[in-house]
Amino acid sequence: PVFTFNTVEIRVQPSVKVRNGAPLSVICHADISKSTDFQLKCNFTIFKDHKLVFVAVSDTGNARYEIPVAKSSDTGDYKCTVEADRKTKSSSPVHVWVTGMTKPILTADKRDALEGEVVKLLCQLPEEEPPLHFCFRKIKTNSTPKETCVSEPYRNFSEWEFSVEEGDHILQFDCFGRRNVKHEWEDSVHSNKTLVTVREPFIKPTLTTTPSSNVTEGDQIHFACSTAVVRLRDMEIFLQKNRTILNSVQDKKSLTYSTVATLEDSGEYLCKVEQGRASKITKVNVVVSELFPRPTLVASKTNLDENKELTLRCSINGFQSANFSIIRKSPTADTPLRNARALAMRVSVNDTGSYTCKAEVKGIVKESKPVRINVYAPVSKPTLSVAGGSPEVVLGRPLQLMCHSAKGTPPKTFTFYKGNEVKKIVTNDTYAMFLDENISLNDKGGYKCDAKNNHSSGMRASDVLNVTVIVPVRDASLGSVPNGEVEDGSETSFLCTVQEGSWPIHFKFFKKTDSEVLVHEEERHADRVMWTKKTMKREDAGTYYCMASNRARVHVKSHPITISVILAAWKKGVIAAFVLLVAAGAAALALWWFLRKKKKGKEWSPSLCLGTNVLHSALAANLTNEKLTRQPNDGDYYSGSGYIEDSENHMKSTDESKGPDLESAEVEYTEVEVSALDPHREIDSVPIHFPAPVQKGTDTVYSEISKANN
Repeated sequence: PVFTFNTVEIRVQPSVKVRNGAPLSVICHADISKSTDFQLKCNFTIFKDHKLVFVAVSDTGNARYEIPVAKSSDTGDYKCTVEADRKTKSSSPVHVWVTGMTKPILTADKRDALEGEVVKLLCQLPEEEPPLHFCFRKIKTNSTPKETCVSEPYRNFSEWEFSVEEGDHILQFDCFGRRNVKHEWEDSVHSNKTLVTVREPFIKPTLTTTPSSNVTEGDQIHFACSTAVVRLRDMEIFLQKNRTILNSVQDKKSLTYSTVATLEDSGEYLCKVEQGRASKITKVNVVVSELFPRPTLVASKTNLDENKELTLRCSINGFQSANFSIIRKSPTADTPLRNARALAMRVSVNDTGSYTCKAEVKGIVKESKPVRINVYAPVSKPTLSVAGGSPEVVLGRPLQLMCHSAKGTPPKTFTFYKGNEVKKIVTNDTYAMFLDENISLNDKGGYKCDAKNNHSSGMRASDVLNVTVIVPVRDASLGSVPNGEVEDGSETSFLCTVQEGSWPIHFKFFKKTDSEVLVHEEERHADRVMWTKKTMKREDAGTYYCMASNRARVHVKSHPITISVILAAWKKGVIAAFVLLVAAGAAALALWWFLRKKKKGKEWSPSLCLGTNVLHSALAANLTNEKLTRQPNDGDYYSGSGYIEDSENHMKSTDESKGPDLESAEVEYTEVEVSALDPHREIDSVPIHFPAPVQKGTDTVYSEISKANN
């Protein structure tokens, strides 16, 4: 048989939202298609919030999960799964909400308590599942309940403690539960009310003042604080004013406190009784009337020159009979000057300070407000200087000036002038600074400053400070004479100039090689400098540039120039003359050789042969068509003829009469290849000298061969 699951779904009866206590049915329904009508048993599994709650086997296509009495804990997402013959299909989840929570149960650890004690409460929801919220309420008669909520993520109960406060007599407590369902809060009904009776551990304290709460300065005032208590253990009584505890006792029912009244004693006094967490207070207000007003100290002058006379006088308005004293105030300790109403003295700078006077009547001492006395020494002549030290400034940069007056009582007022114009006024103790950011070459007049204080002598002026304005160098350029090409051994002048700049100017000349080489430097009180190199050599060729700077420490570099060193004119003339001389010598030698050859051709005869020795072959080497070669560092040229004896056709010696017949002999020309001969070689003991040519390999020469008649 063949089957398939079409759909699986969750159905809830009577609805997905039911009241707490009502019946609830969760039905899992499977829609199945079959090939034939056969019985198919299926396994049904129902889950709530991914937890298994029901399992059943059915062949009807339905499984029913019954909940006779629904509770709020049954709220959740329900889902079912159907399985048959290794086929499984699940439904979509359906949310079921059981509205309403069960009533919580509240219990207290005590039914009556003392003020200051703690009541512990326990609120429970045994039929609900966490997470839950518990809210406790403290209810007082004729007042709004005080509510406190606690979150319990893992428990279905919660505990809380309430303190019993002063004034609590009969207390009621209750609680309720709260939960969150799909982002909606749902509250339970309130629990039963629990009643707690409160008893006082002690009564409210009594605070009294003697003689009364209204007294006069100098009067003795007494305070008494008491209470009635159930038990004395752990009891404390405090008397305080403005958060200052004046007196305290422990384990006693009362305390007392006495003092001589002053104006500062006016105010609110508080008696407080504490035992455990319980406390009660009583307040009383005390008014102290003034016996005599505060004294007044008057000075003849508050600002005066040193060595002048100062008078201090102390008085009380409308009151004469008092003990007066004049005091100088100090951070460490006050110094009494005189027990009298008035004081006169000649002052010095060290007398600068604050002075007061005190008046005493009936043990009450009052002090006047302090009076500040300033004694001034005159300022000394100020000195004006440049902060950097040297009285000069670079054009375009700010100038920092300092005016200093070594002597004189501060504060001092310093005034800076540029020319006759006031630039700045500064008040300081010993010196002042002025920054001039507007420096130009057209500034006229120097700088000066004056200093003054409150001394009657007035101001003192400094000397005029003249500041040198340094103009940085600008636009350096380099030239040379001659320009570009110079002859070897000649003189060359380099001229380095700047467009502007304060003197002296430091010039440097550099030559660029693999690195930059300093070849000359010079300092001049001018905007240019000429450097002459007496003798230029080939290694002096290259690229040159110059650099200029002055006290402004701004280095300016020129554009580079290129110098080429060529051969001197007289050297060219010597070389040309030598070439012409060599050419003329070669021409003369060629002419000589030609004439000699011609002469020898006319005088040839067999008697010219050397004795009876037979030359193998007579070859006249004709070199007139060969070019003369010039060797390095060698000006020699060569030419010549060679005679080689023919071994086949030798001539025998004949008489001299046959000589003329040689002229008519037939002359043939042929190419022969000859090797280099030893120029000092001797032929049959007859020395024949040849010039020594430089040859490479073998040479081809043309020679004349004279044949005999036979």
